[in-house]
Amino acid sequence: MSDTALLSTTDRRAATDSPLLGVLADRWSPRGFDADASIDEVKLASALEAARWSPSANNSQPWRFIVARRGTGEFDSIVLNLRGFNREWAERAGALVVAVAETETADGTPVHFAAYDLGQAMAHFSVQAHHDGLHVHQMGGIEREGLSAAFGLESRFVPLTVTAVGTLGGVESLSDAVQERESAPRVRRPLAESVVLSA
Repeated sequence: MSDTALLSTTDRRAATDSPLLGVLADRWSPRGFDADASIDEVKLASALEAARWSPSANNSQPWRFIVARRGTGEFDSIVLNLRGFNREWAERAGALVVAVAETETADGTPVHFAAYDLGQAMAHFSVQAHHDGLHVHQMGGIEREGLSAAFGLESRFVPLTVTAVGTLGGVESLSDAVQERESAPRVRRPLAESVVLSA
């Protein structure tokens, strides 16, 4: 493995100002997946179960998931609907998950918190997956209309993200630009810039 690949697995822990659970401090979003490793179905099921049990306003659960394993036509359809350089690395993941928000009920009532609840579900998914040894990278650079057409979604179901999930691998086969992103320091703005009021 190259030095860049080794850096990806050893220097990713977040430098936090306050103590965090290890699974949260260690969670990160790699682009270097092992293209030879199939998805661990038990671990994938646990991640989806964590998403199922995430908080939901009025228990409405306004989320749907399209889960496609590498090597299937459905997986290839998702890859075709990724934007930019996401295609370069995401096709190496063991599975791709389209996170879909139910923005209206069947009778046309708007679900104003759909995106919020879906985000919580995917956060639970990512933490459980990381806890179990899988790695996750969520992407917003997707073709929403293309995904809707590919999977025959009703207009009230809106794809918001695609998540790559799988086994961590090296980055030697990826472009120099992607390798540079993988080895860049993890940074966040100071907490004081995010907390607008703390009375």
